[in-house]
Amino acid sequence: MIRINCPFCGERDHSEFGYGGDASIEYPALDASMDEWHDAIFLRENICGMQSETWHHVSGCRMWLIVERDTMTHQIKSVRPAHDANAAVLADLAAGDQS
Repeated sequence: MIRINCPFCGERDHSEFGYGGDASIEYPALDASMDEWHDAIFLRENICGMQSETWHHVSGCRMWLIVERDTMTHQIKSVRPAHDANAAVLADLAAGDQS
């Protein structure tokens, strides 16, 4: 069982999350060719080891997260908000707790 430490909700079972895919994928522009979109969506690396992934906390705060996970052991190295604005809110909250 994978446990993901959501920065907003705390540690939760992976069944609360939806897997979003490889976080390192850079999608083409909306007006890109069909071939460029095909390659971005269907031609992926099958990484053996540490990978950055997107996960959506569907049954919790509904935030998107970037999870660094070892695909062989499922050990999670780090979890952070996928969007900079959400990371800034967490940083502000942490700074306020230390005052």
